[in-house]
Amino acid sequence: MTKNLKDAAEEIRAWFAGRIPDGWYTADPEVAVDRDEILIVGEIEEPSVERGASDEARREARLGRIERFRDETRDKRIGVALAAERRFRRKVSWGAECGDVRRHFTTLSVPVMTRLRMAERSVLDTLVDAGVARSRSHALAWCVALVARRQGEWLEDLREAFAEVERVRAEGPTV
Repeated sequence: MTKNLKDAAEEIRAWFAGRIPDGWYTADPEVAVDRDEILIVGEIEEPSVERGASDEARREARLGRIERFRDETRDKRIGVALAAERRFRRKVSWGAECGDVRRHFTTLSVPVMTRLRMAERSVLDTLVDAGVARSRSHALAWCVALVARRQGEWLEDLREAFAEVERVRAEGPTV
């Protein structure tokens, strides 16, 4: 029987908790899982900056710290990712967060096929024509990001409701 996504995510998080070297992150990293990808993002130590430094200087120091972390951990991250990809049959992506700066080093871009009627295609074409997006595909990704940002609370409620349905379903009779 195939594991549901919630159970698979729990197993994956536990596996990474044992595999990620101590000291990489200042706290347990976020491990996000979907059907295609595992994304690990952890908080790294803040760099020291002069007292009274501008916000821009702090941002540059944080970006530099993230790039340093990326360079210094590359070989080990690749090794962990290869082992995880074999075991979980998902691509592994990494990122880091330092203060208010968050960067993903590698992320998977998965094609998604959809069928749109003329009215929906018109929305995408308008975004392309206005220069908001480079293509219909980019316009659709922009729309999805906008919904996620504007309707985040509703989407979280929906995910929680779905998790409850999965829990009740798992307690039901087996066929």
